Amino acid sequence: MKKFIAAFDQGTTSSRTIIFDCRGRIVSKGQTEFSQLYPKEGWVEHDPEDLFSSQLTSWKIALKKGNIKIEDIQAIGIANQRETTLVWDRYTGKPIYNAIVWQCRRTAEYCEKIKAKYGTLIYDHTGLQPDAYFSASKIRWLLDNVPYAAERAEKGELLFGTVDTYLIWRFTGGKVHATDYTNASRTMLFNIHTLTWDKDLLKLFGIPACMMPHVLPSGSDYGITSKKVLGAEIPICAAVGDQQGALFGHLCVKAGDIKNTYGTGCFLLMNTGDRAVQSKNGLLTTLTASLRKPSYALEGSVFIGGAVVQWLRDELGLIKSSSETEALAKSVPDTGGVSFVPAFVGLGAPHWNSECRGLIYGITRGTNKAHIVRAALESIAFQVFDVVRAMERDVRMNICRLNADGGASANNFLMQFQSDILGAEVAIPSVTEMTALGAAYLAGLYCGYFRDFEELRENCSATRMFCPEINDAQRAEKLKNWERALMTTLYKA
Repeated sequence: MKKFIAAFDQGTTSSRTIIFDCRGRIVSKGQTEFSQLYPKEGWVEHDPEDLFSSQLTSWKIALKKGNIKIEDIQAIGIANQRETTLVWDRYTGKPIYNAIVWQCRRTAEYCEKIKAKYGTLIYDHTGLQPDAYFSASKIRWLLDNVPYAAERAEKGELLFGTVDTYLIWRFTGGKVHATDYTNASRTMLFNIHTLTWDKDLLKLFGIPACMMPHVLPSGSDYGITSKKVLGAEIPICAAVGDQQGALFGHLCVKAGDIKNTYGTGCFLLMNTGDRAVQSKNGLLTTLTASLRKPSYALEGSVFIGGAVVQWLRDELGLIKSSSETEALAKSVPDTGGVSFVPAFVGLGAPHWNSECRGLIYGITRGTNKAHIVRAALESIAFQVFDVVRAMERDVRMNICRLNADGGASANNFLMQFQSDILGAEVAIPSVTEMTALGAAYLAGLYCGYFRDFEELRENCSATRMFCPEINDAQRAEKLKNWERALMTTLYKA
């Protein structure tokens, strides 16, 4: 047996390759950042070549840093930023336009019109609320705004894919056009009950079915990499949307298991087993990663999570690096009455308001940098709280433990505050690269590198555990202040 599994973790701001051994331990990693493109206010794009080349560069870095021979890689799993949309020429492989990123709001007005008339139909079929966040309206925009794109699509000359599909296409030399259930479920075009592309929704959005990729379980055969492209012929044995990848990495495979990834945004998923829960509290129903038929999950997305710290650094200059925020937050006993609602691009679940904008509330002459930084970190935890409470109401159960991962999970102040405000345990695993680990687990199980779930559970343990340290009255007061700022934000919209 070969020694390692490689996970390609293609994210919103960087591409990474993380190489794991048979114990699920990281042996090497490579990371390459790429440019964010903002052609207009509210528009976000990526150069498709940047996505591909940065992933390729990170692969080479990881092999070199770990002194790993390419022939020792048994399989590759791909995890990716979801909803980001690409359309390319079937014959040349050339994209017709930049990738339109999940954060992009250019189709928000169009989606509001769709929602008014077809919102119930879309939710019943896809588990999603019509929003510019998802892929369908982005495809429609490309067909409407790129010269001759609609005509070419009808002729079968153009292909659509989320980032996983595009990378698989490139790495296999154009031989495989496929995606997995989790990514398909985020397009607003996939029926999560029949597990097929939905003919009614393809017709509604005017998208030819011939553009759509073949849909497979997350752990499956996605072809062999081209030696000319990657340097060797290696099986691609998994593709998974990043958040479902993280859920699988935590081994949240039973109904009631819940995780949150603290990344650019925050993404909470709760496994609901074979029951597709219809949310009455602003959440989405989606599919989980699997090697066979997927289970269902409830999902709530917070648009601005760790990105609020980037904003403090890049736009306000209050900090030089995110690592400073923990000490600054702890340097003051509280926020001094400041509340921060980082609705830079509107609010996601459970509010789904694309019109509201950010608010810093309660500033006085005594407000200083530490208060604002602390309020920014607390805003991440408050937004997560809102989603968790919505989940609890939908499934009629209390959450006792939240599994956490992502870059901001390294911040001890944030994790303790999250536990305090939830009144629940927050568990951080020994490997925090859960998105990549999930992709590696899926690929490894499919190709036989890992034996079974029991073997994976032996590798999985929480190394940091946070328990509530405040009482109910203190929690209620903090939540009251958050609710006041939140209502002000929504009212102003």
